[in-house]
Amino acid sequence: MDLVPKIKTEAINEWFERLPGSIGIGNVRYTTSGKCDASSIIQGTQPVMGATDKIKLALSFNGNIVNAQDLIEEMRNNFDDFTYNCDSNIVCHKMLLGFKQGKDLINAVRGVMEGLDGAFSVIGILEDGTFFAFKDIHGIKPLCAGHSPDHQTLAFSSETVSLDMNSFERDFELQPGELVIATKEGFIRQQIIEKPRQAFCAFEYAYFARPDSRFNGKYVYEIREAFGRNIVYENPDIVKECDIIISVPETGDDPAMGVHEASGLRWERASRRHRYVTERAFILLNNERFSTIDKKINILGPKVAGKSVIICEDSIVRGDTTKIIIDKLRKSGAKKVFVFSTFPRIIGPCFYGIDMSTYGQLIGSRNGPEEIAKIIGADGVCYQSIDKLVEATGQPCNQLCIACVTGKYPTPLAQKLADVMKQKFLEGYEEKSRIYEAEENKGSGKKTN
Repeated sequence: MDLVPKIKTEAINEWFERLPGSIGIGNVRYTTSGKCDASSIIQGTQPVMGATDKIKLALSFNGNIVNAQDLIEEMRNNFDDFTYNCDSNIVCHKMLLGFKQGKDLINAVRGVMEGLDGAFSVIGILEDGTFFAFKDIHGIKPLCAGHSPDHQTLAFSSETVSLDMNSFERDFELQPGELVIATKEGFIRQQIIEKPRQAFCAFEYAYFARPDSRFNGKYVYEIREAFGRNIVYENPDIVKECDIIISVPETGDDPAMGVHEASGLRWERASRRHRYVTERAFILLNNERFSTIDKKINILGPKVAGKSVIICEDSIVRGDTTKIIIDKLRKSGAKKVFVFSTFPRIIGPCFYGIDMSTYGQLIGSRNGPEEIAKIIGADGVCYQSIDKLVEATGQPCNQLCIACVTGKYPTPLAQKLADVMKQKFLEGYEEKSRIYEAEENKGSGKKTN
């Protein structure tokens, strides 16, 4: 439930004694489904396990299932002991249902790919020692495979950086709709769904991924530097007004380098992050967010006093973080404050594993850049354009998921829910829960196989 480095050696040794074997899976992702209280989160800790009379399965996944609410009834009808804590239960039991119906691994995975609407990068172990991984048909979330220097150990990971840190060599990124089985002879790759449309999450490039991870042969930090250069080229008049650049650490640091390179302005390291406040502000509850942000970022007042400042941000979701930092800059005597956001204006919720799941919580859902600037207290807000973001990633536009900035979702149920709830929101409807978990949306897009 916390950072992996905080696990003490004694605890690791204890787990090794309790869990003998040559295969292991783990997960440190926060949940974007189910209840948010401490008890529910602990119950939904991954990996999850399930069993039929013939098969036992342990499974860990990253992503979000849009039609989970519609599948809960199906799982309860087929498994007496089924309980729903988070989406991993759905993925696990959808696979088990395939086995229960007499399907082999390939066809059980096919049933998951065809029956689930959403994003899922999955790693699992069967009782007989089969170690496998697969991606949804759009490959929305990252998942790569690699091996140890002596080729005796194979691994799957959400990002290449964890392979690097363990001296493993990256072999490949799993393809959308692909199943990979790790064996003593190496990886066996099986394309389950032919010619799917890739829609890799663009937010990985701006925020989620570690800067030292690689996608498509490019380090993430290099792409973020390109984001910063792009905003300078797109906003030369704003740049001329400014004296210095600061960043919102740490995901704003790499774009700040790009802004510095393209503008020639000094990158003043006058915003410092408290290294022991590790919570991500935009996934916290409202009453926790403001105090966390205030403690997390410190502004070195004398360095910004009397100056016009560019703040480099990875994105603006609710605007809370940026608003508090701008307020601190004003109190420190900053003359003008402009925000450079590397991610374009977020206008719609995410259904695929980022906990920004309603229109109401997004400052950009009904406000343009000028209105947003007024709300957060900036002299101006400049977003990188969608075209430039796509260009910097090196990915074709039709192979990225940029639904949160375009309103065009790669999966059908997500598109349907987004369209219906957007209209309701504009008419004054109050969203009380995540759109894909809202009671009124159950049964709106059943997709089972």
